[in-house]
Amino acid sequence: MKTATVEYRVPYADTDQMGFVYYANYLEFFERGRNELMRSMGFTYKELEAMGIGLPVVEASVKYIKPARYDDLLCIEASCDWSKGIRLQVNCRVLCGEQLLAQGFTIHAFMDLNTGKPVRPCREFVEKMGSGSSLCCSESVGAVHLGIQPR
Repeated sequence: MKTATVEYRVPYADTDQMGFVYYANYLEFFERGRNELMRSMGFTYKELEAMGIGLPVVEASVKYIKPARYDDLLCIEASCDWSKGIRLQVNCRVLCGEQLLAQGFTIHAFMDLNTGKPVRPCREFVEKMGSGSSLCCSESVGAVHLGIQPR
């Protein structure tokens, strides 16, 4: 399982009135981790989008353990937990030093940006992820719609 890490120093703008990192910002931290994970696999969101593929979040979960505060240096870890058909789960952990602050996951669906319909992941993505499938990006997976408007 590939894991990517990124450091992030908490700016004052990320905190709430109590001095804690605002709870919704942890999902942004997860996104930072996902971006680095994709980059470590040889892909960026920009490249996938150029191929006409999007990865919208269809489910997210965060378990808050201890709050991060202004000026904390965070380590954000992201790893691909599983990929099945059109879905992909990325697990994330947010640490400050050795202290686990939050953990959770996001589940994504591969989507054709032009039609808003689900598609199978491209061969290159699957190979770099190491799951061994040979499905093509443009292969549609039926009439299921993600409820996202096409461009």
